[in-house]
Amino acid sequence: MLLLFLLVAFSELLLAQELKMLTSGVNSSLRGLSVVSDRMVWCSGSNGMVVKTVDGGNHFRWMKVAGYEHRDFRDVYAVDSSTAIIMAVDAPAVILKTVNGGASWLKVFEDSRDGMFLDALYFNGKDGIVVGDPIDGKPFLAQTNDYGDNWKEVNSTTSCFKMQEGEAFFAASGSNIQLLKRDDQLLSLFVSGGIRSRIFYNETCWLLPLQSGKSYTGANGIAFSDKHKRGVVVGGDFSDAQRTDSAMVFFELGETLKIGQPLAIPTGYKSGAAFLENGDLVVCGTTGVDQWVEKSKTWVNINQQGFHSAQTASNSSIIYLSGSNGKIAKIIYK
Repeated sequence: MLLLFLLVAFSELLLAQELKMLTSGVNSSLRGLSVVSDRMVWCSGSNGMVVKTVDGGNHFRWMKVAGYEHRDFRDVYAVDSSTAIIMAVDAPAVILKTVNGGASWLKVFEDSRDGMFLDALYFNGKDGIVVGDPIDGKPFLAQTNDYGDNWKEVNSTTSCFKMQEGEAFFAASGSNIQLLKRDDQLLSLFVSGGIRSRIFYNETCWLLPLQSGKSYTGANGIAFSDKHKRGVVVGGDFSDAQRTDSAMVFFELGETLKIGQPLAIPTGYKSGAAFLENGDLVVCGTTGVDQWVEKSKTWVNINQQGFHSAQTASNSSIIYLSGSNGKIAKIIYK
């Protein structure tokens, strides 16, 4: 009887984990992903490409941004089907905004300083933040409070912001920064990687027990669940993607931040992560897509195809993923 129960439970888990490929074959590496709802998703990527669906992936509208055909849009945030903000990393770093569904784009930010390289942006309502590689030895941060119409650089004197040579940020999935609201206060949460990995919260910082010591090691992305007051940092070694140890760590965010023990990911390097409502976690990277089952503290491989980014809408049972070669997929959990 117990064996039958386990077999049924396992078959239901497999059914819930089916990955459905929605589109692929476009010459663009899609690292930017913004899930507005179960049916509305925007992605951005290389070769000046932006794509959106408003019907859950049955149809896609592909757009090449005029004047930026050779730029790499590493991140996107969408408000609705009409309004979205995209970020091009460097030479120069720019942020563009559309209010007409992508028919035209307005430049709302530009910085051409040497070393300027934007990595990710995040919005909490009308308030947003962008993080970039170190300028003058400190993380580059800029914030907006009007849906990206205007940006102001954040200048901090905290000693935590002093970056070690070889420590920077990865633009792998547009997910290494968040902006959290606590008691009507906006607090930034972001992670660095490279020679060392750290997590920064409210201008304080902690060393992360992840792979380190090389340019391509360490933290790549974060996800946070307000419901569970719990977050996760994923990463690894992009140059040795099969390395499994110390590729992920959970953290708790209460009155202070508490970091757990490092965990191995059986399939190696990961760049994106998204929490499910039950506390489970879906992670993705060049080595495939996996699910952390919280109750049993075990891993289940969902798919061996590589993806860069993973995200879900609030209170949703659908995870969207984006990757190279214009790949967009979703996982529907029953």
